[in-house]
Amino acid sequence: MAKLLVTAIPPLQVVFFRYAGAFIFALVAFLPTEGLSVFQSRAPRLQVARAILLVSSTFLNFLALKYLPLTVTTAIFFASPVVVCLLSIPLLGERVGIRRLSAVFTGFIGVLVITRPGGTEFHPAMAFSVGALVCASLYFVLTRMVAGRDDNPTGQVITTALPSLVLLPLVLPGWVWPEGWLWAPAVVIGLFGGLGHSLFTVGHRYGEASVLAPLVYIQIIYATAIGWLVFSQPPSGNTILGTGVIVASGLYLWLRERKRKG
Repeated sequence: MAKLLVTAIPPLQVVFFRYAGAFIFALVAFLPTEGLSVFQSRAPRLQVARAILLVSSTFLNFLALKYLPLTVTTAIFFASPVVVCLLSIPLLGERVGIRRLSAVFTGFIGVLVITRPGGTEFHPAMAFSVGALVCASLYFVLTRMVAGRDDNPTGQVITTALPSLVLLPLVLPGWVWPEGWLWAPAVVIGLFGGLGHSLFTVGHRYGEASVLAPLVYIQIIYATAIGWLVFSQPPSGNTILGTGVIVASGLYLWLRERKRKG
């Protein structure tokens, strides 16, 4: 939906639709049961930082989608477990052995295979996608840091309310009304975003993270199908190869973490 919208609407406005809709969803879902306490955080600075990183990741990703196929942006994002592993060393004080560092290095090779800096298939917008990857990975690290201090409703309300309030005055001067059927994705993109986060949280309530983590790679199937059928953009050979390398490194990190905790 974001890729469809950014072809006709400024990317920053699409980001606003995404978070404003998710904020409304969060209020409807959590306000009746949590009350105004949903706005109270025990770690406000961390929550504000999470919100900034998340909206920055979304903006950079939507900007990249304006120029890149879905398969490329999705494949690059798959490197987030690798980047999180690397960031956990200075930010969380975790120890990472040579095998996990090797997996991190392999994952970055996969990103380079896809982006091919200096190659014929390189596009400057890939820098936006890599920037989105870094912001999202930092967001995941801060989510670990805030775990146990704030519950999910508080986190979801703050990370959707803050971007909505900050973006509104920025998008109003250059506001573009969606035309025709584009109203549909503009209205529901935030709903799907908020619903996706909620289902993700519910899934982790009933299933172990070590079991659920690899499921993220199923996205490449949907991204490839949608990119091919809707946008006539089949994946290139480099994208397929790089995705395989990234997925392999991510699965190795997952297996090592599961074995360590087991």
